[in-house]
Amino acid sequence: MDWRDHIHSDPGIMGGKPVFRGTRYTVERVLKLVGAGWSYDQIAEEYPGVLSEHLRAAALFAADLMHDESYVAIGRARAA
Repeated sequence: MDWRDHIHSDPGIMGGKPVFRGTRYTVERVLKLVGAGWSYDQIAEEYPGVLSEHLRAAALFAADLMHDESYVAIGRARAA
């Protein structure tokens, strides 16, 4: 899967934050929900239009972003 088929950024939508195509739902929001323990069914019920493949695309997107980043020690990272 290529996450680019499901995620895009447009300055006119949500201030340019990455969103799932055809929605105004940010990748950031959905990843936070997954991290908080929400199931796909819960997300789909609350956010119509978010598909199961969006969750996979979001994970791949996050992994690609992390690939080229430099990191501070985890103990020094600030919690969100």
